[in-house]
Amino acid sequence: MLRQHCLNQNRKSWHGFAAYTLLGFLLISQSWPSIRAEENVAKSHTWQEAFEVLGISWNSDGTLKREIQIPMVDATPSITDPKNPPVALSTDVQLSYKSKAYVRLYIPVNPPKDTKLPLIIYLHGGDFVLFSASTVIFHDFCNDIASQFPAVVVSVEYRLAPENRLPAAYDDAMNAIFWIKNQALGIGGRDPWLDYADFSRVFLLGSSAGGNIVYHTALRALDFDLRPIKICGILLNQPLFGGVLRTPSEIRLMEDPYVPLYVCDVLWTLALPPYANRDHEFCNPISGGSYLGRVPRLPRVFVKADEGDPLIDRTTQLVQLLMRYRVPVIYQYNRGGFHGIELQNKTAAQSLYDDMKRFVYSTRATDDEESHDSY
Repeated sequence: MLRQHCLNQNRKSWHGFAAYTLLGFLLISQSWPSIRAEENVAKSHTWQEAFEVLGISWNSDGTLKREIQIPMVDATPSITDPKNPPVALSTDVQLSYKSKAYVRLYIPVNPPKDTKLPLIIYLHGGDFVLFSASTVIFHDFCNDIASQFPAVVVSVEYRLAPENRLPAAYDDAMNAIFWIKNQALGIGGRDPWLDYADFSRVFLLGSSAGGNIVYHTALRALDFDLRPIKICGILLNQPLFGGVLRTPSEIRLMEDPYVPLYVCDVLWTLALPPYANRDHEFCNPISGGSYLGRVPRLPRVFVKADEGDPLIDRTTQLVQLLMRYRVPVIYQYNRGGFHGIELQNKTAAQSLYDDMKRFVYSTRATDDEESHDSY
């Protein structure tokens, strides 16, 4: 589904769009019509078509065979070719000898010796069904963040659906946070790369399905004493949400080449718990459920969305919810664009890196301590 598109963005200054958000930018969609999914699905599409688009098929044991040809790459823990050095260094760390769970750590090639770096916990995209922390597009994304911010990045390898349906990915993200807490406390020793991290400046970052995982993980984390680590903010890049009732952007972009609606429907069926529909809280965060009462306690949130993404209305609805609960929100809304644009367009990627870096370096632990004491 990944093809090259041109970027048509209406960029605003950081302070400009932040102020615009605070003045009520999100009122644009208050009166959207509600249209039932069953009345608007393109009836000609089948599960087989969706599977072909995704490059998946069933194995005889009920697991998936994943055939999408996006390379996976090894970590780069050292510079082996001085003439062609990596953007950042990376290494894989197994979280427990009892499981296959691991994270991929990233640090700048030349990390500062006298300054601690923010710690970014990253959850990759892939619709809950595809890809890995070692998939090259997400590996390169983390390399760029570690180098440009600079930051220590912890990219989480989480279990995929349908073999492990939600909330398995949320559980894996929480386990990674608990591992980082133990690293901060020195329990069982500490990976030397994490000596560069400022555990009082931890951020959760997710793209697409990873954005969904970050949102739910941030809400779950409110129930735990994570000290000495401090989650100061969350960053949602084109987060993947849905619902039974179609939004105008979903209808307008029903046959989108990147996230066509019929493919999204199949993916949600594979990812959600059995018998759950798309108004389950894992898919539709504004539908209610056990998490709503925790929303006011969230830290500062950065949200990025593109007008050409079928999920744009879902993202706007979430930002409206956050603002209604008085959660501090920075909403980066871009004209044009498409889902996953930063993975193909270097200009779009650099704009995203710059915006996220400003968010991270403008967010201080003391800002959240005044009103969010739970982290």
